[in-house]
Order: sequence, then C-alpha cells, then structure tokens
Amino acid sequence: MAIQSLSGKTNAPVLPSKSAPTGKVNSTEPKIAEKTSDSVAITSVAKEITKAFESSTATPGINEERVQAVKKALADGNYPIDAEKIASKMIQMEQEQFNNSR
Repeated sequence: MAIQSLSGKTNAPVLPSKSAPTGKVNSTEPKIAEKTSDSVAITSVAKEITKAFESSTATPGINEERVQAVKKALADGNYPIDAEKIASKMIQMEQEQFNNSR
C-alpha cells in the first residue's frame, strides 16, 4: 500500500528483505544492534499548525461579557434579529461547503 504524504509525493512501500540461506544454524543469542542515531525533521506546515494551536489555546474561546449582554437583550426582548442577514450568511456557508467538497 502506498502512502501519500502532505507534499503530494507517494512513498513506495517498504517490504522486508529475505536474506539468502547461508547454511548456518541460527543461534538463539540476541544480536547486538548497530548504533544508529534517530532524527526528526518538522516541516513548516507542522510548525504553523503548532503555532496556530498554541495561539488558539492562549485566547479565551468564549467572551462571557458578550454572552451576558446578548442573554439580557434576548430576555428584555430588544435583541435585533435581521432575518435577511441570517439567511444570506446561511447561503454563503452552504456555497463555501459545496465548493470545498469538490
């Protein structure tokens, strides 16, 4: 199975290689692993995602003062509701979702 990365390049699957028979009996002793060093490269996209996540967690998600003001206006019956604006935004959102799903 080939896996496509974010860059659009397809990575070839890695298959285990079979070693040629040597005629020797395999021992049950553990083999000593070669010393290797691992490294990680973080792409610029990953850095931007991390930066956006950190900035979103730093800011409060709910403006409590605004919520209380809207609740009070609704309770008092003086919150302005513009049906035309709401319908327009709903249509705009549907069009954006349709265009993004293509």
